[in-house]
Amino acid sequence: MARPAGKVEKNAEQTPATARRGIQSIEVGFRILDVIRKTGRPMPLKEIADACDLTVPNVHYYLVSFQKVGVVQQHTDTGHYGLGPYALRLGLAALEQFDVFTTARPIMAEVAAITGHTVFLGVWGNKGPTIVYRVEGSRSRPLLELRVGSVLPLLSSALGRNFLAHLPEASTRELLEQEMASPLSEGHGGAAGNSYTPQDVQAIRDEVRKHHLSRCRDALLPHFTSLSAPIFDMLGEMKAAITLMGPVGAIDDDLQSDTARLLSEKACSISATAGWVAPQDG
Repeated sequence: MARPAGKVEKNAEQTPATARRGIQSIEVGFRILDVIRKTGRPMPLKEIADACDLTVPNVHYYLVSFQKVGVVQQHTDTGHYGLGPYALRLGLAALEQFDVFTTARPIMAEVAAITGHTVFLGVWGNKGPTIVYRVEGSRSRPLLELRVGSVLPLLSSALGRNFLAHLPEASTRELLEQEMASPLSEGHGGAAGNSYTPQDVQAIRDEVRKHHLSRCRDALLPHFTSLSAPIFDMLGEMKAAITLMGPVGAIDDDLQSDTARLLSEKACSISATAGWVAPQDG
């Protein structure tokens, strides 16, 4: 059958603009929920409306619907609105479904492509900081010492220093005591034969926490340097880190460099996927 002249059939998947079109009321509704989330306490209706720049009746309609599905609850004693039990279940489900390995892989590939150097993902394993994934860059040298499954030291690796700074001290104490009791080899951050002091350890922790990055130069491997950025979950607990490694001089390992900033931003993007919210400075 011939189509009427001038009439064109429309398909929701025909154009990118159509595919990107959303439902405005849902976006407004989540704006309301985000105000309640960020405030961190039950709020009166007018305060919610003012924060969203919406009218009180309009916000009330949304809250009534949210109460029906359990995303919001109204406290009977004050009449204030807070997040409901279904919001909690959604958050827990999202936490359970987050997979740092799956999320980190494409981001690590991007960092390796931009820098040209090796990027690896590390987690805290049974024996300490452990490499679980690795991506080679176009300028990478073979690093047979850093295979998937390799366990790295706390004090003489950027990955280890990240965990040292961010994990509870009870989690790292045993491994830390072992390393502090062992003499340093040449080029591991001090003169050969000297071990790390408690002051050295605290200085490492302070630097990592200050810059939200760890650095280890000419220590884990001679003539190599590395930068490591932590990955946090929604509770603010460190779950992993992405680490960039390459020859000294080939990587700008200054903690204020563009390379350091790139690594930190990418780690933050992985953390954000897990629900982490960066604390406000000051």
